[in-house]
Amino acid sequence: MIVLGSTSEVAQAFVEKALQEGEKFEKIYLFTSNKETTERFATHIDVKFLQQSEVIELDLTKEIDYNRFDYVTSNVLFCAVGYLGEGTQEGLYDNRNTERIIDINYSKLVPLMNYFAHKFESRRSGTIIGLSSVAGDRGRQSNFIYGSAKAAFTAYLSGLRNYLFDKKVHVLTVKPGFMATKMTEGLPLNPKLTASPKQAAACIYKAFKKQRNVAYVLPVWSIIMMIIRNIPEFIFKKLKL
Repeated sequence: MIVLGSTSEVAQAFVEKALQEGEKFEKIYLFTSNKETTERFATHIDVKFLQQSEVIELDLTKEIDYNRFDYVTSNVLFCAVGYLGEGTQEGLYDNRNTERIIDINYSKLVPLMNYFAHKFESRRSGTIIGLSSVAGDRGRQSNFIYGSAKAAFTAYLSGLRNYLFDKKVHVLTVKPGFMATKMTEGLPLNPKLTASPKQAAACIYKAFKKQRNVAYVLPVWSIIMMIIRNIPEFIFKKLKL
């Protein structure tokens, strides 16, 4: 398995869930911008599951040497890369914040995804799982820079799924709603609309095994976002969301 964004609690929970369910991986490649934290997780799965892994440092804000990854092969790619950044009120006119949100969530991530997607296409097998966000379903004033990057990533995954379908590679788009993670720590989240990493991992694993195309971590979010997407624009633009 290839894991992009290995410090993500959801990514780590998914790896554990897959191993608990008996999935066999020759090696798990843990791509990360935080080597120390990820090495602790690598040790954990080695001790608990006797699972061989390799930690690979990767910073999406810097130039990537793809030749470093020639030897990396897998049948499952799990992408949990994400950067929330500052919301609109604090960060709209901070160009460094905007660039970082767009780079990490989309513009620097997509070429990396394409690199591995080509390997899957050549092998004509495998599953690519990408964590997008409900924030990408419609731009809202509170975080529309982040939402726009996630909307682009959702569209990318949709097109990749279409392109790879006849190459026997499946692409799953995951849309978490509120998540109780380090990224959202301190935010006033409604507990009834918030999933834990373990809940998310269970949902994603089920969607992975059933080869679903799109999965909302909590089903209620599909209803919420359907309503939000269908609010007429002349009303929506007046709302404080």
